Amino acid sequence: MSQFFVIHPENPQLRLVRHAVEILNAGGVIAYPTDSGYALGCHIGDKTAMERIRSIRRVDATHNFTLVCRDLSEISLYASVDNSNFRLIKALTPGPYTFILEASREVPRRLQNPKRKTIGLRIPANAIAQALLAELQGPLMSSTLILPGETLPMTDPYEIREVLEHQLDLVIDGGFCGVEPTTVVDLTAAIPEVVRQGLGASDLFGTAGFIPSKTRA
Repeated sequence: MSQFFVIHPENPQLRLVRHAVEILNAGGVIAYPTDSGYALGCHIGDKTAMERIRSIRRVDATHNFTLVCRDLSEISLYASVDNSNFRLIKALTPGPYTFILEASREVPRRLQNPKRKTIGLRIPANAIAQALLAELQGPLMSSTLILPGETLPMTDPYEIREVLEHQLDLVIDGGFCGVEPTTVVDLTAAIPEVVRQGLGASDLFGTAGFIPSKTRA
């Protein structure tokens, strides 16, 4: 049966954050809030936990996980980022964007797109997620918490506990955080391509080398 932590959405309690990270480091799977809905997360190196997330979502081995990172330096560790992409990501983060980039050698092969060798990465603007990442000192391997047959993510932590209490190790109640997913931007070509419209504005992309204003992100 899963544990249930109520964590303040603006001032996360360090004691609970540390306990949550202990659960992750012990192989746990958690449900946690982001700036674009609740997500399932586990340690990047834990293959068994990853398979548990696949089982909950009922997705196959081709399902693309996202690495949720603390900052740009962490993204640069797990992906190949040139100067123009670095400036663009810096302008849009933290925020509701997932960036598709060429994976570095630090990314386990099982997490990479099998054909393109890419990985999705994001930096969330959510205090609880950021607190978890800071304490974990590494990225969270994540997948949006969408149940089989549904099109929208779960938003009520009490419902999450009721439905998944025997499949999760921890549910974090961080309040309502919306249902709209991130905007996914492919940065592997010269011109950024929006491959999924979500919460992040997509009219910021258009021409090669265009760097959006941070105030518009």
